This record gives sequence, C-alpha cells and structure tokens, in this order.
Amino acid sequence: MAELSNARDTALTLGEVTLAVAWNVRGDPANAALATDAARVLGLALPVDALTSTGIGSVALLWLGPQSWLYVAGDSSTPIDFDSARRAINAAGGALFDVSSSYVAWRVAGAAAAQALNRACPLDLHPRTFRTGQCAQSVLGHVNALFHKPDDGAFIVMVARSFAADAWRTLCEAARTDGYRIVSACPFACAMRAA
Repeated sequence: MAELSNARDTALTLGEVTLAVAWNVRGDPANAALATDAARVLGLALPVDALTSTGIGSVALLWLGPQSWLYVAGDSSTPIDFDSARRAINAAGGALFDVSSSYVAWRVAGAAAAQALNRACPLDLHPRTFRTGQCAQSVLGHVNALFHKPDDGAFIVMVARSFAADAWRTLCEAARTDGYRIVSACPFACAMRAA
C-alpha cells in the first residue's frame, strides 16, 4: 500500500484487513453429520443459500459454492485447533483445508463503495441487489476476487496473495473518481463492524 491517498474529497476509505485464519470447508450440506459437526466445531452453521454468509463476532463462514465455504477469523486467539477441526469434519464426510496464507483482503467503505467497486467488478453491488451479509466471487479488474458485504457501508474484498499488487492498484484506480483515503490495517473482526 505504497500510495498515500487521493487528496480530493474522501468519499471512501481503503484499508487492509488482516486474516488470522482462513479455512476452506468442503462437503455436502445435506449430510446431517457434516452440518452438525461443522457447526459444533466452527461455532457457525454452514450457510446453505447461495451468496450468503453466517457470522458472529470476529468470525464468518462465507458461501463459495454449493459444497464449499470459507471460514475466516481475524483474531489468532480463536480457540479452534485446526487439526482437531479437520479430523472432526473429515470424520463427518467433509474436508477442511488451511488456506490462511493464500489470501489478502481490504475493506472498502463509504457511501460510494459499491459504485467504486463496480468500476472494476461486473457484479451488481447496488444495495437493492447485494445485501448485507452476502458474498460472491467475481473479478476485480482481471483478478479473481471474493466480495463480502459485512455491513451497509462496506465491502471486504479478498484476492489470492500472488495478485495483491494488481488488485490494490485496481482498487485505488476504481476509488480515485470518488476520492479516498487509506486507513490503518485492521483485523477481520474490526472490518466486520460498521464503519
């Protein structure tokens, strides 16, 4: 994040979101044992409706597909042991993979957040269509990205770490028209709270 900020009005804020934990959960949600054990181990029910999420405090489960979710936590003090969670979910017929080092994330917040992101993303991010709690995969410029809307005024955008520089440039360029300022990094839990 070498670029300081756009000096005009700052209708937007851009800030890094630190992810202490990112685990990919896979399995059939119709499998009652998997759904029960995943909820017990992770503390959240698997969201079964497309493009939705479940969350509480500093953790969230984001729907990636009919049999795939991303469990994200911003606090390394999360009391869940990966190996124990993996064994329990595997025993129930699912799978759990640690992808914590694979993602980077940013919070894009402000009244013009959806409009700015739509300059680089084809998803309809208007509040009538993309509601609080929703998530979807699409592209940011030419980079695959996961978009999550934790509250009415913000989005969390996650990309593969290897594309971080390209995605950051794209975010800054998309926000330039509205004006933006860069804010300090915050953990996922902070990014989940309203701006």
